[in-house]
Parts: sequence; structure tokens; C-alpha cells
Amino acid sequence: MRFAIDVVFLDKDLSVLKIAQRLRPWRAAFRRGAHQALELPAGECERLGIRIGDRLAWGSLEPEA
Repeated sequence: MRFAIDVVFLDKDLSVLKIAQRLRPWRAAFRRGAHQALELPAGECERLGIRIGDRLAWGSLEPEA
């Protein structure tokens, strides 16, 4: 990658195990036991208030009709 990113490491239940904030270009991060890694623009975790232990969910913010 050529720009900084935030990486959120998740377990199978989508609980946050670790956050690598503002990971610089050409660097790597890992978390033993992580099932998934979510890459976000740098600073997005702070903006959204994502913390270790939070549980994320996938879905639409729009109400169903």
C-alpha cells in the first residue's frame, strides 16, 4: 500500500481483538488468533470510536421497507 491505513483484527464473532492505527505504508501488522482483518482509511477507527472488545456488525443503516 502507498498510504497509511487503520487495521482492525476481528475474531470469528466479529469482536475487535486489536487495532493497528495509522499503519504506515509498506508495514505489516498481525494478531495471533484473528479470523479477519478489516482495513479502513487512516484515522477512521478514532473517528468511529472503535475500541478493543467492541463487536462489529455488517448491514445497512437504512430501515427495511
